[in-house]
Amino acid sequence: MFQQMTIVGNLGNDPEMRFMPDGTAVTNFSVATNRRWKDENGDPVDETCWFRCSAWGRTGEVINEFFEKGKPILIVGRMIPDPQTGGPRIYQRQDGSAGSSFELRVLSWSFLPSSREEGSYDGGGHSAGSRAPVEEDEIPF
Repeated sequence: MFQQMTIVGNLGNDPEMRFMPDGTAVTNFSVATNRRWKDENGDPVDETCWFRCSAWGRTGEVINEFFEKGKPILIVGRMIPDPQTGGPRIYQRQDGSAGSSFELRVLSWSFLPSSREEGSYDGGGHSAGSRAPVEEDEIPF
């Protein structure tokens, strides 16, 4: 069995790198994905989903070196369920409302241009050690 998820969003915090006892680097960071649409009255509605990401080894070292809060990123990863619920991690926000975040183990990643940079994302810009997303024509079903 296999599952994989691709997200495009902005880092919600600066990456934090630490080292395991065997010397393996692990970098943790959050990514926010945003969606905006209009409801039946034509009013704009915003939706933000948060992903807590962990990147191991050289992947984590590079993300820690080149990314910071607010930078856009494309992540391909594997979902890690909460051991207690089997789903996303549920928490209570400071204002008392419920929130959730999804855990994602980074398999590959790509730089994306920020809104301040000229041009648009055309699928290029993959760094060494990252993979290009699979094209729909390559999916066997």
